Amino acid sequence: MKTVYILPTGDEIKNGTVLDLDAPEIVRMTVKEYPECEVIRMCPLLDIEDTIFNKISEIAQREPDLIVLIGGSGGGHRFSKTLGKDFTHSALERYLDEYSSHEIYGKNGHMWSKLVCGKKGPTTIINVPGPFVEASAAFGAYLNALSQNKDVNGISLAMAEAVLAQYPTGAASL
Repeated sequence: MKTVYILPTGDEIKNGTVLDLDAPEIVRMTVKEYPECEVIRMCPLLDIEDTIFNKISEIAQREPDLIVLIGGSGGGHRFSKTLGKDFTHSALERYLDEYSSHEIYGKNGHMWSKLVCGKKGPTTIINVPGPFVEASAAFGAYLNALSQNKDVNGISLAMAEAVLAQYPTGAASL
């Protein structure tokens, strides 16, 4: 892997309400596995589907090996107007030529989360959830699945299982 772009999303990250701890951890994990890799962290984006879609399109034109979107994997607003809006997964599904996704249903505050792994040309694009333990687990699973030459479905499933493993049995399911 030679080039990785990291794109945090979320109104709470963009406006500074929540500190982005995930991007530095993903940088650390990437460089540990690929010491020569150039890792670029982009400025956070608001949770607006077209904004996310357009930024993914712009970055992908540079043909990096990987784009990692952080946050926006939930969809709580689809269940309750009191929950934040997340559009990373829907922007990815609109953009990608080939993709696989897995959904997590939980009783732990994550009413629903959708992880996507896909390809557009030579670039792999994934999303990871915003909570630190979930983001770290999902990205670690991505790196492990990549080393095993898994396809997009295998990677997406490995990421979802890694997130699911962060919670007690019965707290969430695929």
